[in-house]
Amino acid sequence: MSGDLSELYQQVILDHNKRPRNRGKLPTANRVAHGDNPTCGDQCSVYLRLDGDRIADLSFDGSGCAISQASASLMTTLLKGKTVAEAQALYDDFHRIVTTGTAPEEISDIGAFAGVHAFPARIKCATLGWHAAMNAIKGGDPVPATTETHTD
Repeated sequence: MSGDLSELYQQVILDHNKRPRNRGKLPTANRVAHGDNPTCGDQCSVYLRLDGDRIADLSFDGSGCAISQASASLMTTLLKGKTVAEAQALYDDFHRIVTTGTAPEEISDIGAFAGVHAFPARIKCATLGWHAAMNAIKGGDPVPATTETHTD
């Protein structure tokens, strides 16, 4: 990864961590799921409102490292307005990026997380909010999603 591109990606992560989008409890949520990363101590709750097959709105709340918070923030901006199938496809793309380091050809904010693959413990941080969102889409889970037990 070139130095300029690496710097751009670092800025995306820092920006989403410092100024998270869609943070806080969504009062109109009809789906909620919680995530826990026992390895790092990250906690993430995702509040989602489904209208039929479309994610009408979503937000997140929680605490954790910059990677987990920035990833959850970016996730909310990407999934809002998407269908369940589109959300699953975005999750699959994001998971591939953080586990292989292969980012899409076009420059997009999601590619900012490509460098995470070099730090296996951080993959769990980056995917925590996404795991919780996918569980919320499926109806929520009385047991918190964890990066230790979630099946992809």
